[in-house]
Amino acid sequence: MKKHLGVSIYPHQSDATRDVNYLETAHRYGFERVFTCLLSVDGNKDKVLADFKESLACANRLGMEVIVDISPRVLKELQLSFDDLSFFHELGVAGIRLDMGFSGLEEANMTYNPYGLNIEINMSMGTRYVDNIMCHEPNRTRLIGCHNFYPHKYAGLSYDFFIDCSKKFKAHGLRTAAFVSSQAADFGPWPIVEGLPTLEMHRTLPIDVQAKHLYATGLIEDVIVGNAYASEAELQRLSEVNRESISLAVTLHEGVTDLERKIVFDEFHFYRGDVSDYMIRSSQSRMKFRGQSFPPHHTQPIQRGDILIENDLYGQYAGELQIARRNMDNSGKTNVVGRIREEEVFLIDYIKPWGKFSFTEYKR
Repeated sequence: MKKHLGVSIYPHQSDATRDVNYLETAHRYGFERVFTCLLSVDGNKDKVLADFKESLACANRLGMEVIVDISPRVLKELQLSFDDLSFFHELGVAGIRLDMGFSGLEEANMTYNPYGLNIEINMSMGTRYVDNIMCHEPNRTRLIGCHNFYPHKYAGLSYDFFIDCSKKFKAHGLRTAAFVSSQAADFGPWPIVEGLPTLEMHRTLPIDVQAKHLYATGLIEDVIVGNAYASEAELQRLSEVNRESISLAVTLHEGVTDLERKIVFDEFHFYRGDVSDYMIRSSQSRMKFRGQSFPPHHTQPIQRGDILIENDLYGQYAGELQIARRNMDNSGKTNVVGRIREEEVFLIDYIKPWGKFSFTEYKR
């Protein structure tokens, strides 16, 4: 299933010019989704349409998929019914997200709307809500899921709960989404915004690390920036995240040889199937470069997150690349050639036996 990046806009809290500039910048970096919400409505459909018209027209012109967040209260205030979604078609969105759902039958029926609108349901409920919808035979091609975001510090989802909720949706093969938080953005749909991530553990992490983690779980297809506006540098870093396999940002130590640099950045790496508690081994380089010289250097004690290449003193192992999973003594036979960016060290736990991984040079 294709994986997408998205941004959020809040026309009630900003102006169309800033939204349009943001959407155009995001589109330049390959973003394909837009999240927005209808929260402050007074029953005036024309005003809602006017507020959103220019921003959504820009998103549609750029070919971006717009999902608007609603609730039963919003439907009531706008005098809309779940069985008539013509207003949202007129609004120019590709789908609606139900922050609060119905009984399951309504959601299933909504997926057969004549406008081809996607129906996105809340993934952060922790109930068998999605199972109930599936019992009512929805159009699976029009049913997708998205987690909540949390503006209150410490209120974001716990990791274990997030995994449990996400697995319920993936069990049905549904497309899924979650939010990451910009460290540069300063507003969202509500007055209080202390970041807008789905996972609490992500709140203060660099935005690209948040995205890497969500993709590494294997449970999320779409990653959306919850708050506005992310900086262009953040959008660029997100656009560079490998969505298919784990790619770790590393800093190489001074004095590393050209061959060692080539092994780290240019060779194809996968985790050997015979698992060690202490290291992730990528052995192909020792066979490919057998006979080449790997002189000893940087043979200090090994720390979790270090990048290692065995030197000539290790005989037939010379040239093998490893990632340290634990702290270890160094016999002098192992070159510590670099280190994973500190915020990303935890991602090594997501590399599975036979799993593919790569490295990029960390640029501050």
